[in-house]
Amino acid sequence: MNRRFLLALGILTTVGLSLLPFLWFLLTSFKSQAEIEATPPTWWPSGSLGFYRSALFDHRLFDYVGNSIVVAGSTTVLALLIAIPAAYALARLAIPGKQGILAVLLCVSMFPQMAIAGPVWRLLDAIGGLNHRWGLVLPYVALTLPLAIWILASFFKELPPELEDAARVDGCGPWTTLLRITLPLAAPGIFTAAILVLIYAWNEFFFALLILTQPEQQTLPVGIALFQGEFTMPWGELAAASVVATLPLILVVLLCQRWIVSGLSAGAVKG
Repeated sequence: MNRRFLLALGILTTVGLSLLPFLWFLLTSFKSQAEIEATPPTWWPSGSLGFYRSALFDHRLFDYVGNSIVVAGSTTVLALLIAIPAAYALARLAIPGKQGILAVLLCVSMFPQMAIAGPVWRLLDAIGGLNHRWGLVLPYVALTLPLAIWILASFFKELPPELEDAARVDGCGPWTTLLRITLPLAAPGIFTAAILVLIYAWNEFFFALLILTQPEQQTLPVGIALFQGEFTMPWGELAAASVVATLPLILVVLLCQRWIVSGLSAGAVKG
């Protein structure tokens, strides 16, 4: 066997193992209850949409989707509004110890959620943020800012400063230069940071369970976890809800994978 065959075999195996859990849930979502309980299990479903109807209307999946859209969207916008000027300053200004600042930011992004859960809960309790969606947005922004600043700072460093110098010679002020010259050129990096922040806020479970305890406020991961009954496990509804929760992110990543790779690799190679 030559190297190309081994490489192709390794890629196919990795992709297959990665997709197998989602494929199993996708097939299960289109089965009937009898097909799920059949022994031995059946591979191909009959195409029933009953579990989708049950998940959407009996388990209030629409409400959870709406809450996740509000929380994830607000987190993404607020994180970018803070991260863009911070990253631009770290990339362009002569700030003493900025490499150390970036290293600290990277370390902060590695903090385990359990280590900061107590302080976050007490802070939100003091300011009235518990059981409010904005109370969940605050820790999400704090947790995603380091990664967003790190990505954007790397991308801003790759932009030629001569373009900004030329804009200033033509009479552009700092904010005009940033808005009209730098940000359009940094659009792939901004989009990459936005996608990663959005994915984190969409999928996060621990803080959502800790902060939002009222059913009408809960987001998709917590809402799906609460499908389980006291004596039953509704596998069909869980599979349908998981497909509904996952498909939007898969579509966004597939459509934008070129920009995501470009943003993540910015700064990796220096000329």
